Amino acid sequence: MTEGDTGMAGGPVWMSTEDAARRLGVATKTVYRFIDRGELPAYRIGRVIRLKEADVEAYEASCQIEPGSLAHLHRD
Repeated sequence: MTEGDTGMAGGPVWMSTEDAARRLGVATKTVYRFIDRGELPAYRIGRVIRLKEADVEAYEASCQIEPGSLAHLHRD
């Protein structure tokens, strides 16, 4: 699936776990971990796992780092 694809009849755009991993810049195994922890909604459709593009976008947005929250990682 390529970015910009639209779902049929205005429905959701579905992504494979590989598509989601590529979008998030992580390994597919990491996407399965996010799903298993309940951090990223996913759906079993037949024998495959699919994610809604909107859910992946929402997850991506939720990962944004707040300024000032990384003080524990560096010394001034």
